[in-house]
Amino acid sequence: MEPPRHTTVILPATAQSLRIARSGEAILFPSCSFLTRSLVARIGAVAVGAIALVTACAPAEPPVRATDEEPAIALVSAPSAAMVTSAMVTSADTRLGELIENTPGSVVAGERLNIELLRRFYARHGFAPVWTNRQSQAEALMNAVSRAGDHGLDPELFHGDVLRSPATVPALDRELLLSNAFLSYADALARGAMPVERRKDDQILAPAPIDVAAVLDAALDSPDPAAVIEALAPATPTYRALRQALQDLRAGIAVRGKTETTRLRALEVNLERERWLPRRLPPDRVWVNVADGQLVLYRDDQPVFSTRVIVGQDDSRNQSPEFQASIEGLWFNPPWNIPGDIATQEILPKASRDPNYLARRNMVLLPDGGLQQEAGANSGLGQLMFYMNNRFDVYLHDTPSKNLFSRDDRRISHGCIRVEEPRKLAALLMQQPVDAIDQAIAAGTTTWGALPKPVPVFVVYETAFADADSKLQFRADIYGRDAEIWQSLDPKRRARPTPALTLTAGGAPRRGT
Repeated sequence: MEPPRHTTVILPATAQSLRIARSGEAILFPSCSFLTRSLVARIGAVAVGAIALVTACAPAEPPVRATDEEPAIALVSAPSAAMVTSAMVTSADTRLGELIENTPGSVVAGERLNIELLRRFYARHGFAPVWTNRQSQAEALMNAVSRAGDHGLDPELFHGDVLRSPATVPALDRELLLSNAFLSYADALARGAMPVERRKDDQILAPAPIDVAAVLDAALDSPDPAAVIEALAPATPTYRALRQALQDLRAGIAVRGKTETTRLRALEVNLERERWLPRRLPPDRVWVNVADGQLVLYRDDQPVFSTRVIVGQDDSRNQSPEFQASIEGLWFNPPWNIPGDIATQEILPKASRDPNYLARRNMVLLPDGGLQQEAGANSGLGQLMFYMNNRFDVYLHDTPSKNLFSRDDRRISHGCIRVEEPRKLAALLMQQPVDAIDQAIAAGTTTWGALPKPVPVFVVYETAFADADSKLQFRADIYGRDAEIWQSLDPKRRARPTPALTLTAGGAPRRGT
């Protein structure tokens, strides 16, 4: 974010710089613009396979030779049973550690392993096999994996098909597959089957980190191991409503048509999106659902205010991103330092054909070559901007084009969120009457007002969600983002092994608008 530039606007002295260089919107150009799986039938087979796997992982007893001959006098004492067992475990420990570190391509029996999770988990156990003496825990956890469909997750994502055929896999490979299945399932519940490092750069919502290796250890010592793992899933009203709708859909439909298939897809995809959110949402928060075109303010987890919003256009460079930030304060009467790409691609070409174009729109060229629109009622930011620091330079703000909120299609910004009733929202966030907000605007100068305390804001993209009355709502996939998530949830469409996408931390902002 650039510091304020005061070529045409004189600001009163403040302790905080005017960080609105790349925010704004192109108000001058408003029109730039499946099938149910047979999970139940698999549950019994998976559980039976798990028992057979655990039994197969157990080391064989040393052979005993029957003889009537007198034993020869030994010059060295024979090893005790404890010594033999210790030697076998040490050998298994070494081989298991080598297998984890040296598995080609991190693939066992055609299944991709999460080597980092396995390394962390087995380091807690000295790289000794875990499941040989924990048959009941393994069975409970495999039963939990077989019920992954209740969360919109296919058990095949967690080696369900391979684990149902234990005899075809070597013992130590099976040991690793069991652990990887439980760790991967826990990880999927904790942060999604498509976690942040596998998503696009403009979808960065993520819950707090959880050590799933430690969670699996806790499950081993619990009387109910499955419950420990299941507790990693969200418990929000939307997650509960989506799970219930998924259960009802699967139980009540024998032959589904297009509508039901599309709805099944929406349920599973949005269950995944819920897993990207913090497990405890802040009770006071601003919630913007881009797909719904609505903003809701919550206090003590209750909605107290809602308003329509205008969001980013359909093309990928102008779509509104998915992220979390905090609203720290408001700028009254902000100027708009126009982003370079908007200036170069949209404004300057028109100015080159019309010498008076910039003047009519209160725009000036700055000494550094930048372009600024002066503060005022017709500024691209309107008369209020809600400042929230984020890597995308995307903000909530006012707009002079109030007529656009009556449109059904409100995807016309460059990514920022235009608010239909910004003064009411400002009054609620500042804990002041609307008259006080109006007076600050009427002063005509660019001033800063800090909130009594920062308020978290979530910009999400939910095509299925529970409304304030806990009723499930569906919205169109306006940006076409559901398809990529759907593919990642389907093991038949998911490439195997799947390379992880790498995000560049702290990269340049995507854009402002």
